[in-house]
Amino acid sequence: MPITFYGHHFSAYCQKALIAFHEHSVDHDLRKIDFEDPEIMAEFEEIWRLKRMPVIIDSGHTIMESSIIIEHIDLHHNSGHDLVPRDRALALEARFMDRFFDNYISTPQMTVVFDVLRDAKDRDAYGVNKAIDLLETSYGWLNDRMADRTWAAGEDFSLADCAAGPALFYAHWTHPIDRKYRHVHALRDRLMERPSFARCIADAKPYRHLFPLEVEHMD
Repeated sequence: MPITFYGHHFSAYCQKALIAFHEHSVDHDLRKIDFEDPEIMAEFEEIWRLKRMPVIIDSGHTIMESSIIIEHIDLHHNSGHDLVPRDRALALEARFMDRFFDNYISTPQMTVVFDVLRDAKDRDAYGVNKAIDLLETSYGWLNDRMADRTWAAGEDFSLADCAAGPALFYAHWTHPIDRKYRHVHALRDRLMERPSFARCIADAKPYRHLFPLEVEHMD
């Protein structure tokens, strides 16, 4: 029975989880979340009261949070390539980099985007500036980290890259990554060429009009 996936193709965290599905060739039925649709939202709230995407239901078991979903898929639907390394030290690095991309790339990126969606009177210029500062610092740190590795946690594609793909993809739209961070650009380019993430990009393309910031090149 296919896994039920509650989410949306344009969501960074849903893409993060879907990369694992594509890496392991796992079938799923998408229940597209539309916050304007009371029927799907009532169904979603019954499953997860916080109503945060993504959520999956696999053989009657409900799993929330993108990192946990990836670990679940890697554990129960593994096609031969471990996204979470079996070596505990390598796994620790993959999990650390996963948290880095979520906390220090995706979170400030979304802070900037969500601020634009607020009424003008509710906007937070200070918070946006702090978020942009954090993105810039994170780009610099990541550039140094990537100087001697191919993928986000080393030489093998992993959980960390599932997080890195959508994080860097949307971050470059929100606060462009300076060309001086050439190792970050190289990682972003490799991720966009990875078939599992390239599929996510293609699936999300029809929804690009939803992005609220003006972007010169949506690559």
